[in-house]
Amino acid sequence: MSDYYLGIDIGASSGRHILSWIEEGKLKMLEVYRFKNFMDESLNEATWDVDRLFKEIIEGLKKCKEIGKIPKCVGIDTWGVDFVLLDVNDKRIGNAVCYRDKRTNGMDKEVYKFISEDDLYKRTGIQKQLFNTIYQLMAIKVRKPEDLKKADSMLMMPDYFNFLLSGVKKQEYTNATTGQLVNPDTKDWDYELINLLGYPEKIFKEIVPPGTFIGNFKEEIIKEVGFSSKVISVASHDTASAVVSVPSITKNHVYISSGTWSLMGTVLDKADCSHKAKKGNFTNEGGFNYKFRFLKNIMGLWMIQSVRNEIAPNLSFDEICKKAAECDIDSIVDANDQRFLAPKSMALEVTDACKESGQREPKDIYELARVIYRSLAKCYADTIKEIEEITGVKYDAINIVGGGSNADFLNKLTKEETGKDVYAGPTEATAIGNIVVSMISEGEIKNLEEAKKLIFDSFEIKKIGE
Repeated sequence: MSDYYLGIDIGASSGRHILSWIEEGKLKMLEVYRFKNFMDESLNEATWDVDRLFKEIIEGLKKCKEIGKIPKCVGIDTWGVDFVLLDVNDKRIGNAVCYRDKRTNGMDKEVYKFISEDDLYKRTGIQKQLFNTIYQLMAIKVRKPEDLKKADSMLMMPDYFNFLLSGVKKQEYTNATTGQLVNPDTKDWDYELINLLGYPEKIFKEIVPPGTFIGNFKEEIIKEVGFSSKVISVASHDTASAVVSVPSITKNHVYISSGTWSLMGTVLDKADCSHKAKKGNFTNEGGFNYKFRFLKNIMGLWMIQSVRNEIAPNLSFDEICKKAAECDIDSIVDANDQRFLAPKSMALEVTDACKESGQREPKDIYELARVIYRSLAKCYADTIKEIEEITGVKYDAINIVGGGSNADFLNKLTKEETGKDVYAGPTEATAIGNIVVSMISEGEIKNLEEAKKLIFDSFEIKKIGE
């Protein structure tokens, strides 16, 4: 049996500590701790309670000690674009603001005073999302310039937690790229762009690739949790970790990392910053081994999560999915419409969208779910056609990974809409990808190819319709 490796995977709604090791040629996984995460809107802005999240990280580490399974390495992944600012004394400046906050409204126009939207895409290859780091920083520059003046460093969420564990400040490549401020050729901050926008150059710390050793636990952390581990900067953007875990089932396949968001795309050696890619609203986010995740952000299961929390929080997603398959409503909405990003009522927003387009209105949670599932499947079908047109490659299959790979009805709809073979699994894609990067870093696994074979041999990958 190999050493233990700990993947801490923090998403928008929950986080978990997953221990992993290799035993008899298979990757074994054990969830040792789970905790809730949520956006807090009590301070007149949408924020993340990073102090509480770090306490949860510590609690999960203590749990490892309790059960006698001490990890050799710890890797943390989170969502992208969000960050904290620290002053010269490493004190946090302001709140850790959530990407769903309204502070970036109108900030695209402020950015375009310095650089056009077309030129920005040519430079970065990153899809325009109003919540990208570039617009969040502009919001601070415009509304709280004193915060930017005080700032000595900016750390993306996983980098901040790595810093709290190790005392070392580094920026991990895959997460840094989500902010729209990294040059895809140099794989470093685009300092020319940063200076053009008037952001302080000193806050942007060294970018390191996934698999970089950051440091060991600080003495105070060792005292608190009862052991020391190496902190590894894994592919710290959760989608980058999920893509690492996509098993190579066929030579030409696209992936869907299905969770709160649906991220659909393929892996490229070089970023495609063409007008065609921009028009399709595709992004070129950094991946493991400096590859590019050429993908589109699709609203995803956030829509289902929202209507469930609103109408029927006690129902399981499995039950909602099964009953939705039995409904006969055929209405669809544009799942990528910004109206679904953070509405006051998702149920009302979906119903209104159906009404406005002259379609039948959903009457309950199951009909709402069916409309959302059908809309997502249609969006997937449209997106794969766009990917094929831009790359010139005909794809044989779609591999769905992440929590959404359990949504059988959505998987079947995806197969019907796209006409492609659809494979589902592994479910714990992000945690698996997180962990195998640490294992590669430590020489436990040779390379990515060996990791993908190990994943395929270790977890159930289901072919839909068989």
